[in-house]
Amino acid sequence: MKEKLQLSLVGLRFTVFLVMFMWTLDKFINPVHAAHVYKKFYFLPSFEPFLMYTLGAVEMLILFMFLLGLQKKYSYGAVLLFHTISTLSSLKQYLTPFDGVHLLFFAAWPMLAACLTLFLLQDEDIKLTV
Repeated sequence: MKEKLQLSLVGLRFTVFLVMFMWTLDKFINPVHAAHVYKKFYFLPSFEPFLMYTLGAVEMLILFMFLLGLQKKYSYGAVLLFHTISTLSSLKQYLTPFDGVHLLFFAAWPMLAACLTLFLLQDEDIKLTV
């Protein structure tokens, strides 16, 4: 049973990392798009590319700590916090699920559950960690 749990947790950790890694890459590859996301969903002013690169670098460091299982309380907690804010900031899209691509936003909820699971079971998540 323990082996199955550990395999499940490492699978969750790697796939959550993959999604968040792609979102973080957006800050480097297309900082204008990332700034637009921050403005639209987080109601923050437009950020200059340098600030997006800086945010991306900090986020990337946290994500690699998360992937490697380093400082789990903080890295898993930060990933949970990032994704909770991201999920809740999309309230408008949940209220109109059949407008445009809004239905895709519902994929955030199982990922949020995965982030919560990893945070709560961080002591059990030992497979492929440093």
